[in-house]
Amino acid sequence: MITDGAWTPELLTLGESMVSLRSAGPLSAGGALAMHVAGAESNVAVGVARLGHRVGWAGVVGADPHGEFILRQLRGEGIGVLHREDASRSTGVMFLERRTADVTRAFYYRAGSAGSTLDRDDVDRAFRNGARVLHLTGITAALSQEARRAVEYAAARAADQGLEVSLDVNYRSKLWSRDEARAVLTPLARHASILIASDDELGLVAAAPGGAGPGSAGTADAAETAMAAELLDRGVREVVVKRGAAGAGVHTAAGRWETPAVPVTSIDTVGAGDAFTAGYLSALLDGEDVAGRLQRGALAGAFAVSTAGDWEGLPRRDELALLGTTPSGTTQR
Repeated sequence: MITDGAWTPELLTLGESMVSLRSAGPLSAGGALAMHVAGAESNVAVGVARLGHRVGWAGVVGADPHGEFILRQLRGEGIGVLHREDASRSTGVMFLERRTADVTRAFYYRAGSAGSTLDRDDVDRAFRNGARVLHLTGITAALSQEARRAVEYAAARAADQGLEVSLDVNYRSKLWSRDEARAVLTPLARHASILIASDDELGLVAAAPGGAGPGSAGTADAAETAMAAELLDRGVREVVVKRGAAGAGVHTAAGRWETPAVPVTSIDTVGAGDAFTAGYLSALLDGEDVAGRLQRGALAGAFAVSTAGDWEGLPRRDELALLGTTPSGTTQR
């Protein structure tokens, strides 16, 4: 645990990190499993740290080998670990099954985990050295009532202190229903200066226009614009919309920006959204404009989908130029 009072992170994030056991094929067939660290917040932490920023991650792990593995991995990435160990609970575990080349399924074993006990005291400890940006996700709010209160407290405290508050909706249907998520995330979004969502998640934080739903591209675009406008009216400064292979966009009071995805060979899409967020927030910390943030986010997302693992293939700052300018199939010698 970091104790140096002079150390101040540029970005602080908090949430549950788990051990991810990955299979190369159906879990029911057995076979080898590879051990990784998983968690949306720690994925973003790694991505931002690799791009040259001071990053702090706060969370709770069990006093077990799984928790020790997570802490070692995060520290190895240069992340300031602001953690608590809970000897009475286990570190969360998930199994990730590569069912087909195009379908990956997650199976969670995190109910009652150490990470789900995150509380206000943990938030207070995490805030003791300050930060410029606080990054939160809807996943942590879904883990338990205690964790939800901790996220709400962290968002309100950060907003009151003038920090940039980044909130990624990150809806997980295996953790809660859309109605449950909407009831918690809509009021939480009022604290966010940057609201990040996939195009099918905006309706969890803003009221979809009447009759909006599957339909033409024009109808979907009009619905997105209307929901983004509502969020801007409620005080959000930037509404960032992730569209996967279709790129990403940002709505602000000054206008709208779009960027296409960087063309790469897709290998593993898990963690791509977190990689995009890491690139976007890194560029924010560097003072880049909205277009520059989108560009770096798209590049980081491309690294994620074209390499295996949630975060293992994320780029260092000097590697960003490898994509977008280097011909496909290039070997550097």
